[in-house]
Amino acid sequence: MITKKPKTGGEIDSYCTKCKLDLTHRIIAMVGDEVKKVECKTCGSHHLYRRPKSEKLAPLAPKTKAAGATKREGGEERKTSGGRASAAAQRERDQTVQWEHAIAGQPMGAFKPYRVTLTLGPGELVRHPKFGDGVVARVIDRGKVEILFKDGPKTMAHGQVV
Repeated sequence: MITKKPKTGGEIDSYCTKCKLDLTHRIIAMVGDEVKKVECKTCGSHHLYRRPKSEKLAPLAPKTKAAGATKREGGEERKTSGGRASAAAQRERDQTVQWEHAIAGQPMGAFKPYRVTLTLGPGELVRHPKFGDGVVARVIDRGKVEILFKDGPKTMAHGQVV
């Protein structure tokens, strides 16, 4: 199999830091033969080149302990930090799945432009200029809601009188 040498203006698969996916990118900066900066062809964001996550699936070296293994200290078992990190990663994946499920197949007209004067209820879809598409996860109180965006939940103001 012959692989093409990457060049500025060419295309390469890279992990997009905004989309959080392996996508096709345009090469916008190189140092020697090494790709340094790319532009996502899906969202248009510019970021440093990162190898696709799918390429990192091959094991690098055998590990002596699995992440989340328990250590015995003074007859007491405790969970190592690897378990906490994987639990946080699992929560993040669950939130992303919840967000994707809520906005999947929704027409553009279903999203309300976010404004602090807007009074929102659970399950309503909003479009924020900075955070993108979101779904109202819960109403915290009369003036606050938690909106689940792709990057995670955000507490936002709502129902404010201007």
